[in-house]
Amino acid sequence: MDDSQDDLTSEQTEKLLQFQDLTGIDQIQRCRQILEGHDWNIEAAVQDTFNEQEGAPTVFHQPASLPEERAPLVNLQPSNQRVIMYPGRRPQGIFQWTYYLLSMPIKFVWSTLFDIIRVFVNFLRPDPRRSKCLVTDPLRDVMTFISNFDAKYGQNHPAFYQGTYSQALNDAKKELRFLLVYLHCDEHQNTDQFCRDIVCSQVFRNYVNGHLLFWACNTSSPEGYSVSQALKEHAYPFLALIVLRDNKMSVVARIEGRITSALELVARLEQVIAENESSLVAARADRAERSFNQTLRQQQDEAYLESLKADQEKEKRKREERERKEEEERRQRLAEEEKQRQYLQREQRKSEIQQQMPPEPDVSHPDSIRIMLKTPNGKRIERRFLRDQSIKWLYYYVFCHQDCPDDFQIKTSYPSKTLPCEPSDHCSEPPTFADMGLGKSEMLYVFDNEA
Repeated sequence: MDDSQDDLTSEQTEKLLQFQDLTGIDQIQRCRQILEGHDWNIEAAVQDTFNEQEGAPTVFHQPASLPEERAPLVNLQPSNQRVIMYPGRRPQGIFQWTYYLLSMPIKFVWSTLFDIIRVFVNFLRPDPRRSKCLVTDPLRDVMTFISNFDAKYGQNHPAFYQGTYSQALNDAKKELRFLLVYLHCDEHQNTDQFCRDIVCSQVFRNYVNGHLLFWACNTSSPEGYSVSQALKEHAYPFLALIVLRDNKMSVVARIEGRITSALELVARLEQVIAENESSLVAARADRAERSFNQTLRQQQDEAYLESLKADQEKEKRKREERERKEEEERRQRLAEEEKQRQYLQREQRKSEIQQQMPPEPDVSHPDSIRIMLKTPNGKRIERRFLRDQSIKWLYYYVFCHQDCPDDFQIKTSYPSKTLPCEPSDHCSEPPTFADMGLGKSEMLYVFDNEA
């Protein structure tokens, strides 16, 4: 139910749903307009709606502004509906006919007098089932009938549908089954015989349990009374067979009057079911087609989602690969920039060191030392230093020479040892050439630490 019905009371909501089930009008707003036009008198609204559908003149006022479109769910009088009337017991023999003819005027007078008294009583005390103020409980009405039926006639009967008439219609439509409706009238003279001999018979019980949904209610209850007004029974016992036809729940057979044989009733039901089984076959085929189309659409949607997911995964991998390459290029660029920065720093440091280098002593200087160096690329270089100079100047000389690596060690030939010539901010001043015990002329080797 849409949000426009939120202002209704629980009683009005129940009447609205019941009216929609009885008339089959799908538009919930139209159902509300009809009920409001009849002051929420559901019996009057149902009767007036059916009169209009059948072409009969309307009895109650109905708003002129109601839309003309209708989509009835319960078609009460389809074109090929079967109406099976069972007349009362006919007199047999001269005695019964004589008694019938003599008693007929008395029965007529009594019936007329009884009808006048009933109209007068109803005028003074209206039927409570039609009261607008009556709070109804359709499910309780049905369960009360079933309980009373079991207490009076026993439990050897077909399984009664334990739900409201609306629920029975919905389940019959959903399950594509025939719905047999029985309206029970306590006051009718043929009711006991029908319940004991027909409803509780094994033939009828087995057939109904195997083929039909069976809903029943007492017409003395509001639920039974509203259904009787909708189905417009003429005689009791009353049975109505309802089935889905042309997408509407239609009454395809009405069986009324004194039924004497369970076999005959079952035969009638079999005949009507056989005549209308094609509608259920078509409905099942239509549902199967819709289910197939729905399954096909679902499979297509799933395939589309899988393809979309695969495309998204592929795009994700491409994006990750692109990001990885971009990150790798960024790292390489940063490494190159760092390398270039370090190179510029080294070159600047070399330039500063070359300016600080002490001059090379003359070959004839008594304290001069001749140092020959063999570079990693096989070249030989040499320079003279003073014996009292720090060997850090040897390190600086090699560091600034173009044929020497940037990261290196200087070692003696024999015994091989590394000269501690590299200056450090954390260590004391390196020793002098004399401290290292180097002679007048020495051959040393430059080793590349990165080789």
